[in-house]
Amino acid sequence: MSICYFPLSKLPQTGTTIFTIMSAKAKAYGAVNLSQGFPDFDPDERLIEALMRALRGSHHQYAPMAGNILLREKLCEKYHRLWGLQLHPENEITITAGGTQALFTAIQAIVKPGDEVILLAPCYDSYAPAVQLAGGTCVYYNMLPPDFDISWEQLSRLVNEKTRLIIFNSPHNPTASILKKHDIEQLIGLLERHSNLLLLSDEVYEHIVFDEEGHQSFLRYEPLFQRSMVVSSFGKTYHTTGWKVGYCIAPETLTTEFRKVHQYNVFSVNSLAQQAFAEILDYPELYDDLSAFYKQKRNKFYELFGRTRFKFLPCKGTYFQLADYGDISEMADIDFCDHLVRNYGVAAIPVSVFYHNAPESLRLIRFCFAKKDETLAEAANRLQGL
Repeated sequence: MSICYFPLSKLPQTGTTIFTIMSAKAKAYGAVNLSQGFPDFDPDERLIEALMRALRGSHHQYAPMAGNILLREKLCEKYHRLWGLQLHPENEITITAGGTQALFTAIQAIVKPGDEVILLAPCYDSYAPAVQLAGGTCVYYNMLPPDFDISWEQLSRLVNEKTRLIIFNSPHNPTASILKKHDIEQLIGLLERHSNLLLLSDEVYEHIVFDEEGHQSFLRYEPLFQRSMVVSSFGKTYHTTGWKVGYCIAPETLTTEFRKVHQYNVFSVNSLAQQAFAEILDYPELYDDLSAFYKQKRNKFYELFGRTRFKFLPCKGTYFQLADYGDISEMADIDFCDHLVRNYGVAAIPVSVFYHNAPESLRLIRFCFAKKDETLAEAANRLQGL
């Protein structure tokens, strides 16, 4: 019997994501899972009730390719309320199967073979494979601890006639840093100097910001919005990562290109969940209060983990916290995370996996604090013996 081999992989350097690996290890070793970014508590009861109404209603067939029109209209109302933005529900919002699908689709729609895409590392691990599958070349700008600030002079030097796209993420996973007003001003200036440059803004943690300046959404600034695809996630906002519903907001010309790919990628998204989210958007306090909710979680994490030997970096947004373990071990971060899950029963994520070329001296791991207080307390108790 002959065996068929695939001689050429389109992603030869890509393996299983670290999130899958660490969650599997957490399960195998009975560890407290602070690695993968998902809450271990339930969503608001009103959202569950809305889903049940949708289940008993007439929302069992394909949703429109662009998404439930009521949901898109409600999103228009939301962003007009937040930023005064006048969006058109028919041609500027597309509902997607989560934020990752929106990011992948946006990159496939924009990037052509030979294009260069600038990634600000450390960065979410789906960006680079999507660029490679589109035939593009990744160009990396390394942000460094403790603040992970951007040197705009250095970043500008990476932009040339081949640069098609820059991908931004704020609030930022994994560093928990945020873009500031100064960064927005510098970016607008960069766009003025490069007329063909486009932006992809990953804003899935848009409502989890602890800094007084607030979230610097690309939707707030007309020069940015006209050149951007902006991605967000209902899963992050409403504690429903397993529902896998997100969306992409972009001007009509970019939305047209986005939907050319989207219609052959997933075509349409879960009808029941879309209807439920359309109803829950009538309660803006659920996203208005999210920063305060997670700030309490972050502070509880500090209180509990303050008894460990970790040193914590600034956390300006998201539900992630970076911890420096340099005073505990000289292990590489991948080995240290394996040590934690096997011997102390706590799963975390090594930060080096978010870099293309990580600094050799890096001794950072990422914890997720989107957990019940008792979950955080159990993890902290296990790690006090380090």
